[in-house]
Order: sequence, then C-alpha cells, then structure tokens
Amino acid sequence: MTVINQELARRQGGYGRGGRQRIEKDEAEILSGTWRGVTLGSPIAIWVPNRDYKIEKMEDLDRPRPGHGDLSGSIKYHSSIRGILERASARETVGRVAAGALARQLLSALQIDVLGYVVQIGPVQLPPRSGTLAELRSIRDGSELYSLCPEKDPEAKQLIDACQKRGDTLGGIVEVRVENLPFGLGTHAQWDRKLDGRLAAAVMAIQAIKGVEIGLGFEAARRFGSEVHDPIRFDPARIHERCFGFVRPTNNAGGLEAGMTNGQPVVVRAAMKPISTLARPLESVNLRTKQPEQAAYERSDVCAISAASVIVENVVAFEIAAAVIEKFGGDHIEEIQQRMQLFEKMVRERLQLGEHPEVPH
Repeated sequence: MTVINQELARRQGGYGRGGRQRIEKDEAEILSGTWRGVTLGSPIAIWVPNRDYKIEKMEDLDRPRPGHGDLSGSIKYHSSIRGILERASARETVGRVAAGALARQLLSALQIDVLGYVVQIGPVQLPPRSGTLAELRSIRDGSELYSLCPEKDPEAKQLIDACQKRGDTLGGIVEVRVENLPFGLGTHAQWDRKLDGRLAAAVMAIQAIKGVEIGLGFEAARRFGSEVHDPIRFDPARIHERCFGFVRPTNNAGGLEAGMTNGQPVVVRAAMKPISTLARPLESVNLRTKQPEQAAYERSDVCAISAASVIVENVVAFEIAAAVIEKFGGDHIEEIQQRMQLFEKMVRERLQLGEHPEVPH
C-alpha cells in the first residue's frame, strides 16, 4: 500500500497544479485479492475515494471547450456536456496509476526498474543527465517539476507563472526509462503483440497525450540509416548480465527492435498538449442558441506535465509487467524468478557463453 499511495501522491503534485489537488488526498484501499499483504491469485480490487464528488449538484455546460471532448462526446452520445467531461477527465488516471504501482512491485522483485521524469515544459528544455536510476530518482524527487535538470527548473516555473497570469496553459514532454529488462519481451510474430505497439497504445490513451516516441523516435526519420541503427558489440565482462554481453554504443532504438526488447533500456517519450480548459477562454458556440460565445471554464490546472510523468511511468510499468508474465508465466514470484533464470541459462548454453569466452578480433 505504501508504494501505491506514494505514486498517487506524486500524481497530485508538481508545480502548476490547480485547486482540486488541495481538496483531494488520494489514498488507496485494497478491497480484495490479498491476505496480510500477500496476493492470493484472485482479482485485486483497489478503491480510491473521490472526496470532491458532486456531479449531481452541478449545472450543465452550454459552451463546449476547444480541445476537450465536450462537443464530440455530446453529439456522439446525445448527452449533456457535463456527462462527457466528467468521464473524459484525467481524474480517471488515478486507477491506472494505482494499477501500475502494484505491477511495479512485481518488476522490483525481478530487479527491473522504471523511472519517469519531465524533459520539457513548453519551449523550456530540461535535459536528463546520466547516472544510475537510484541517483536520478533522488534528483527527480527533489524537483518541483519532477525533472532531472534542477538548474533549469526556475526558468520553467517562471514560464508557468507567466502563463497563469495570462489565463493560459502549458504542456510538455515526459520520458520514461526501464532498465535491466530481459531479452525477448513482446514478439515479432503478431502485430498486436509487439511490445512497442502496446506501449504506444497505453501511453497514447492517457488524456492530453498527442504524441509518443520510442528511442530516437521522429528524429530517426531525419537521419541516414548509418546514423540511426545501434551497432552490436560483445563485452565478455558482461556475459552474466541480462544483455548476455551484447552491448550497444547507442540506444537509438529505445531498447526495442521488431517489437521485442533487445537487452538495452526501454526509453519512451510522450508529448502532452496544454490543458484545454483556459481561464481566458477561446471562441466557442452556445449549443442552445447557436450563437458565438466564449467557451465555458471549469476549475483546472495551468500545467499538469509533472502529473503526466507519473501516469506515463505507471502505465509503462503495467505493460512491461504484463509482458513479463506473458513470457515467463508462473503463479508465484519465485516461479517467475526461476523461469527467468532458466531462460538465461538456456541462452548462455546455446550461445556457448562460458566464464571467459573467446572474443573474435
């Protein structure tokens, strides 16, 4: 529970959040599927109370907000705008964060680590630095923006403040890194089982995400093949790692080739558009009168990119955990660990990786 509640608290944090985060304090309660802190193999139900629930008392909206699902949803479902906006809200992501936080406890037992952080807010770039994930996590957790570039945080915060004064909003880019993955999660054999496709779908389904990259992403389209693909080398000193000694000087593929993990860290980036509810609203149309009016305003954030980094991190963790279960199976964590060890043993035997293999010149 501690891990889940820590992630829920991080989801509510970050510089630029709105007033609702001061009302809600998300805490999860597990209702089923565990006994004395251990899973039973049955479905796990997690309950997170919503203390700001008052939809029945709220008036409907007549002026749809550009960028939101107000107009499309109300037309599609012959519904009120209120009924659409409440269900379309990113409030729903609390469930996905809780599920991801639960799944990453499985990953932790397998020494697989996941870290998400902000790399850009509006035009301000917050480039990540090198280091172990433990070192980087410490830097991120000390940042109000959840970035790995604390020296540039003040510049980004000033931009958020200026944006708030103008009644505007800001988006940004987040990155998630997954390390110590085994080879072969996902598969090339069927299009809907490719891990990169599943990760992209899970991340793209998060509210306000408008773009997903893996590895070099869109930049790969602007380069020659010789500048994109990661050369393969062999380092005998690393044969006992999960890469089996196969290393790369670069990771432009983002740890995935042909829909499968390739022994490198998986790197996923997501672009979040600015929040669509503006304190200084854009043009809209009153659905009753059909006359031009300003869009409605609902309580909102100025910049929620920090929260988005938590959500992306946890949906990635969930998909990675699902891929681990698919490959290694097992009803118990020790079974999964032993099956991973068996897989690694079989690979080393097949590739004849002894203690000191000969390295060709």
